[in-house]
Amino acid sequence: MPTRQDDESLADYAYRILCDELIVLDIKPGEPLNDEVISKRLGVGRTPIREAMKRLESDHLVVAYPRRGTFAAGVDITDLAEISEIRQLLEPAAASRAARMASPQLRQELKEFAQEVARCLPEMQSQKDLMRLDMRVHRTIYRATGSRHLEDVLIRYDNLATRIWSLVLEKLPPVSEHIAQHIELLECIAEGDSESAVRLTTKHVSDFEDLIRAVL
Repeated sequence: MPTRQDDESLADYAYRILCDELIVLDIKPGEPLNDEVISKRLGVGRTPIREAMKRLESDHLVVAYPRRGTFAAGVDITDLAEISEIRQLLEPAAASRAARMASPQLRQELKEFAQEVARCLPEMQSQKDLMRLDMRVHRTIYRATGSRHLEDVLIRYDNLATRIWSLVLEKLPPVSEHIAQHIELLECIAEGDSESAVRLTTKHVSDFEDLIRAVL
């Protein structure tokens, strides 16, 4: 179980763990989520669990039914086109904004992260580990935009896209090459090259949709 961070509330900790499990389908679509069982498993009280569940419901990752309980949301492959269309609009805009707005500290972080991705990619064998690395890159870029509202929307749609990815993960070839696209993107954002950041992001989102459709 991941360690709770020092500045993390119990509800935020529960949300982070459950969100990850729902995205990578460790919690299967349609599976019931019992707050008492989860409370014991995470070592967190039921009140923070309920708070986390409310957030997950607003993220469309769980569905609550009166008198029936809460369940992991289904994954509908037919949503791919709509999700991709929204991401094609928002992701390049986010990359451009990050290239223009990122603080000097964040630019240095992006450069170091690009080096980390280049260093660890050749050693990563697990498809789920590669997928989590992809999510880390996206979230770092979203944070670099400096817009909390844009960041929240982007995370929501990236989560939904990654759940579709998780659904077909075993059918996909190794996705290292897809993840490697992020190295140049991170470097462009760090250098303030918004035009290249937009071009690379547009290609990345398109390649993602093509990758999924190739195995459907």
